[in-house]
Amino acid sequence: MTTTPLMTSVAIQAVDPRGRRKAPKTRWGSPGVYLLALVLITICITPVLYIIIGGFRTNAQITTDPSGFPAPWQLANYGEVLAGAEFWTAMLNSTVSALGTTVGAVVLGVMASYVIARYEFNGKGIMYALFAAGLMFPITVAITPLYLLIRNLGLVNSLAGIILPQIAFALPTTIIILVPFLRAIPKELEEAASIDGTSRLGFFWRMVIPLSLPGVITTGILAFVGAWNGYMLPLFILSDASLFTLPLGVQNYASQYSVDTARVLAYTSLSMVPALIFFSLFERRIVGGLTGAVKG
Repeated sequence: MTTTPLMTSVAIQAVDPRGRRKAPKTRWGSPGVYLLALVLITICITPVLYIIIGGFRTNAQITTDPSGFPAPWQLANYGEVLAGAEFWTAMLNSTVSALGTTVGAVVLGVMASYVIARYEFNGKGIMYALFAAGLMFPITVAITPLYLLIRNLGLVNSLAGIILPQIAFALPTTIIILVPFLRAIPKELEEAASIDGTSRLGFFWRMVIPLSLPGVITTGILAFVGAWNGYMLPLFILSDASLFTLPLGVQNYASQYSVDTARVLAYTSLSMVPALIFFSLFERRIVGGLTGAVKG
């Protein structure tokens, strides 16, 4: 009887001195990798923890011992921020801006990606390359001509004036991620749907969207987080404090209460929490969507 490597492996796992099945050994890898990861995590988390904990301190405690812990812990700073209307107004504006950007980027991105991925036409490669080049074009470079364009459209000092440009700058990432998903859908599936009498639009809504849902969710999350954390564009477009998003709200709040460092830290902490929670909840979705795009 010939013994195969698989049988040998099973035998090794099944036999131990007491006749019990052995669990497969786990390889932990190099300790240096874990040490480097720990250092990077510490560098990233320390400023966030400092801001959050600083909101529970008094100004006297921060002045006496800037790196110490609250003694005692103060809840008044967070309570005062939550009791004021400024924080909730900025929160609402950021939500409207982020949701509007997400919907626009996903809807337009899916439609453009579908055409690029599924149809053959002259200039297809150039169009795709143009969107790819958009990834290398930061908003800071275009902020002056963009402001002039928005002013000519009469959208200065309005949420629409930041939503539309944010959609435009989110489209390159959306299309680059979605094209591989849509391209991977078998042609035979589309032909079968056509034989059954399904129109191209019907196939798009009934088959394309469900099959590319991981990529759609990923691009939506990236567009939402990018719009939520946007600072440069709202800074140039918005001048009315009632329209400030959270990044501008933090700046405005810090200017008003520059001598109250503890309260400013509390406001900053509360501004970070929604984005941190949102990103933590959908982290696996982002990784899964990007992995699918790379495989495609």
